[in-house]
Formats: sequence, C-alpha cells, structure tokens
Amino acid sequence: MSKRLERLLKIFHTVKYLKFKQVYYRGYYKFRKPKHVECEAPGSLLWRWSGPLLNKQSLLSSSSVKFLNQEGAVNSPSDWNCTSKPKLWLYNLHYFDDLSSKDAAQRCSLHHEFIQKWIEQNPPCNGNGWEPYPISLRLVNWVKWCSVQPEVPPSYLKSMLEQANVLTQQLEYHILGNHLFANAKALTFVGAYLDGGNSVELLERGISILNAELKEQFLADGAHFELSPMYHEILLWDLLELIDLAKTSNKPQLIGCLPHWTLIAEKALFWLSSMVHPDGEVSFFNDAAIGIAMQPRQIFEYAQRLELNYETVAEQLVTNKSSGYSRVSFTNYSAIFDHANVGPDYLPGHAHADTLSFELSIGEQRVFVNSGTSLYGTSKERVRQRQTAAHNTVSVLDLDSSQVWSGFRVAKRAYAYLVEAISKPEKVLLSASHDGYLQLSPKVKHARKLVCSPDSFVIVDELSKAANACFHLHLHPNIDVIKVSEFELKIEMNSEALCSIVSSEPIAVKDSTWHPEFGKTIANKKIEIAFDSGNLRTEIKHIKRDS
Repeated sequence: MSKRLERLLKIFHTVKYLKFKQVYYRGYYKFRKPKHVECEAPGSLLWRWSGPLLNKQSLLSSSSVKFLNQEGAVNSPSDWNCTSKPKLWLYNLHYFDDLSSKDAAQRCSLHHEFIQKWIEQNPPCNGNGWEPYPISLRLVNWVKWCSVQPEVPPSYLKSMLEQANVLTQQLEYHILGNHLFANAKALTFVGAYLDGGNSVELLERGISILNAELKEQFLADGAHFELSPMYHEILLWDLLELIDLAKTSNKPQLIGCLPHWTLIAEKALFWLSSMVHPDGEVSFFNDAAIGIAMQPRQIFEYAQRLELNYETVAEQLVTNKSSGYSRVSFTNYSAIFDHANVGPDYLPGHAHADTLSFELSIGEQRVFVNSGTSLYGTSKERVRQRQTAAHNTVSVLDLDSSQVWSGFRVAKRAYAYLVEAISKPEKVLLSASHDGYLQLSPKVKHARKLVCSPDSFVIVDELSKAANACFHLHLHPNIDVIKVSEFELKIEMNSEALCSIVSSEPIAVKDSTWHPEFGKTIANKKIEIAFDSGNLRTEIKHIKRDS
C-alpha cells in the first residue's frame, strides 16, 4: 500500500466518526472570522471570589515567565506569539494562571502590568491570545482577580466584555468536549461578574451550554467522557468553581443549577478517588501528567469546603462500568486496569493506544507505570508516547491497538469488552478483551485476565490466533531490576525487595523514558516479553509493601 493511500485511509477512518456539527463548524469558522465590536466599559457586581488560588507562580518578573518547566521572556509584542515556542507554551502565556496562584496578592502590581501589556500588545482577533480556548481560561482568571481588587480600571472591564463577545463568535463546536465546556464556563463567569452591556445574555448562554454539556460529558459512573484522569481533574475543578460561583454571586440563574451540578460533582469525586495512586496523584491513562490540573488532594479539600457529600474507594474491587476502569486494592498493593474504549468516538484527541493496560503501586510507591505525557504537538515523540508500546499492555506485529497518529488523531480504534469482574475474599478476578487487532491479517483478538490475591498479581494474555506479539511493562524510575534467570526478575527499591516477576517466556530489560510532567523526561527501565504462541502467563509475586 502506498504511503499516500495509507494516509487517505487514516484520514477516512478518523473523520468518519465526527459529528455533523464538528464538520460544519470547522468549515464555517474557516471562512467566517470573528469580528471585534467596540463597546462601552460595563460596571461590575460587588461579590468577591473566595475560592482557592492554587496555581504555581508563572510570572517571575515584568519580562520573565515560566510554563511547562520552560522559561521564557516577554520583552516585545511579538513575544506573545513567538514562533520558536511550542503552541501549548504560548497558550499558557495567554491563560494568566498566575492571577489565580499561591501568593498572587503579593504580585498585584506585576499583574496590573501584565494585564495592561496584554491589552496594548494583543490587538483584537489577532494571535494566539484571541483563540477561543485561551480567551476562556484567561477570562475566568481575570474575573476572579478583578473581583477582589479595591478598584478595577474600566479598560479591564471593557476588554473582558469584548473578549467574551469575540468568544461567542467562535465557540468550539468544531472540537466539543472540554474545550466547549471551558468556553461556557468563561461566559458564565463574565456574565455573573459584569453589570451592563450584554452580560445577562452571556450568563444565560453559558449556563445553557454548561447544562447540555454536563449531560453529555459526565458518564453514569462519574467519569469525564474523554477518559483522561488529568482532564477529569480539570473539568471537575471547573465544576466545583461553578458551584462556588453560584453560591458566591447568588445569581438566581446559577442557584437553580446547584442541585444538578452538585450531584454530578459528587459522582465525579468518587470516580477520581478510584483513579488515584496511593502517592496521591492520578494514574497515567490516555493524556495524563502531573502538574497541569489541581492535585486530587486539593480537589477533595475544595469539595469538602463546598460541603459536598461524596464517597471514596473502600472496597477490594471497584469497577467503573460506564467508563471502563477497575481498581483492585489489597494491603500490600493497588492496581488500576483499563478495559475502556478510547473515549467518545467523535472526540478521541487525548486517547492513547493503551487498551488493557494497567498500573500498579506497592505501598505508596508506583512500580509499574504507563509512560505518561510530556508534550503535545505533532512530533514523532508525541506519537510514540501515545502508542501501545509506551503502555503496560500487548502489541501485535509491532502495531498499535488503536491507530493513533499526528498529535490528536485516532483512525481505526479498539473497542473493549469487560468479560468478568469478581471479588471474593482475598481474591479478585478481572477479564476483558478488545478487537483493535482485528484490523490485521490474520485478524487477532486480545484477551487479558488478571488474577489478584494479597501478594500476587497474575496476568494471562491470550490471542485468538498465534502471532508475533510483545508484552510491554514499564518500571518507575525509582525501581531497580535484577535478573535472576531468563524467565525471572527481582524488583527492588533502595536494595529492598518489592516483588518478583516470572513469565512463561524469556524476559528482556531495556532502557526507556518516563514522562510524569509536561517538559519532563526521566530515564527508566522497560520489560519486554515477546511471545508467538498466542498465550503468555506473567506473574508479579511475593509482593511486599515497603514499610
């Protein structure tokens, strides 16, 4: 097959899942650009934001900034759209997250300087700052910050209203998902804060979109439907801030939404608790990294402050059937198993080819980890981090369970099916399969069974037909590997034994990398177990909790 035909097929198998709305608005926005409409400066209402301000400091001085572990400078108007910086870094520059950061009050004059600089150096409808997602995040930060200032220059209020009106002309219906939710949250915050102009219309439009998207985006088990623990944190935090906004602003339109929003938030809190490792941070399924969203601990504390009633994981086995993740918890270890689809078919942009992968912690130490996410964009490294081999699962014929390509594309994709989830005293059985390799010749289905007991974790992989396959198993950078024999490894940390790995096929240990944060790459070890019989049994045994 020629490369041109292969690419055309990838495009076809990507776009065929899109909603008509996405295709329509992609074309509509290509030809209809937003227009800036000058307006009079509105007033503002007198409520004060009192929610937690927990972002990391990112504005270091009048010209020095730091985002995604990378420093930069803003010395001239062109620096807001610097071509040498990654797109995501530039987006962060325009978010103004420092306004909602720890000790933000100590940098009030610096914030004034940056806001004025942004207004002067970013003419309407030009550059990254006027794209809908940066507008959305910036407006929320500006509203929260302005609400606690003793005096707000009219130029700030004027700019906020004009930005919101530009946003209404480019709501992200071509993307949907978390982007459209962020758009709606921004309109709601601006509409609840400004007094005058079309602020009431902005509020009502924001609430309308939010209620429709909450129904669409949060599943019955509480998961955000893009199935990224990181984006789940982001959207859940957004929802908690909206609940806080309703209580703080006392707007009748928002107060009426509280019962529904609270119920969704409480389910989402439980789901988050099932996806958190004992070290307190989220698991790495699909696009996920530490340091982008608020920490789970901070999210739970905020929920308690808002007096939400929610449950956390207490059972030996928790199976989130709507989203497709199960958690196994014993005294010595906990594991999270992915038997999920890639996400909504029309929005798999943050999906990885990680079906039937798992992560496992012993005590509070992560031991077996998926590789994480350190960057966006369209580089080879971005694609590699999304591929099957970067996760604790099986690749067949060196192919991926789902055809991830470019930065945020998926063509043919795996559909997973949970076969059984059984919890008995001191034993858990989980079994699932997926059809992602049915695209091959010969067509192959992958089934995985987990047999879990207090000190053992058995992985049984079965292919419906014999084929060259490989089980990939990634180790946390803190973990050392000692080869006992061709079929057995000893896993240690600080010279203390944590467990052993025994397999029915020879085990190879290779160098790899782990990506716990954006902009961060850490050397680690990776286990590869090749098999061609269609069957593989691997046991993680003698699991010992690090005291």
